[in-house]
Parts: sequence; C-alpha cells; structure tokens
Amino acid sequence: QVQLVESGGGLVQPGGSLRLSCAASASGFTLDDYAIGWFRRAPGKAREGVSCISSRDDSSYYADSVKGRFTISRDNAKNTVYLQMNNLKPEDTAVYYCAADRVDWCTFSEYNYWGQGTQVTVSS
Repeated sequence: QVQLVESGGGLVQPGGSLRLSCAASASGFTLDDYAIGWFRRAPGKAREGVSCISSRDDSSYYADSVKGRFTISRDNAKNTVYLQMNNLKPEDTAVYYCAADRVDWCTFSEYNYWGQGTQVTVSS
C-alpha cells in the first residue's frame, strides 16, 4: 500500500511562497508510476482539486483559482512530487493533501491513496 507524506506547509504572508512536498513513506513505491493530485480543504468548505500530474507524460492541470501561481512537478530521483505555490493569497489557506492513483491520466476525481495533509496559512 502506498503511504504518502506531505511537508512544507506553514504560515506565510500574502504574496509569499511555499513549496509543498509529497513523498512515499515506504520503499518500493515509485511515484512516477502514479498520477498525483494535490487537493485542499479550507474550513467550512468542501475539498477541492488544486493541481494534478499524470504518470503517462507528466502533463499537468490546475484549478482556475491557482493557475499561473502554482506549479506541480516531479523529482524522480527523490521520488517526490512538489507543489510550488507563489503569490499566495489568504483564500489559499487550507489543509493541503496529496493523493496517488496508479492510472495514466490525472483528474480531480477519487484517488486510492492519500496523505495526512499539511496546513498552509496565508495571513499578515
């Protein structure tokens, strides 16, 4: 079973940047074989898809709310997927989760494996 661990969250001022990491916690799992999604849940709101990257060709997708500010990428040597978040806004405040599924193409629908989440707070 794939176990995912997110890191990199924290408190940042509006306009600042953070880089979230999603790593497999157990050996033997190659995240490059998985489509990876980043999701977030803000207090009182439903979970929403933020970005995802396909396993087939590393094509990526973004929610309109983060397009142009967030970038998803893989570092296969480190078996890690990143979410670079720039120009952060207070409305980006949420718990961010990464998720994995062994499919070719990523979507914002259900994934089989989820991390525990990392808190991102954007506030002055």
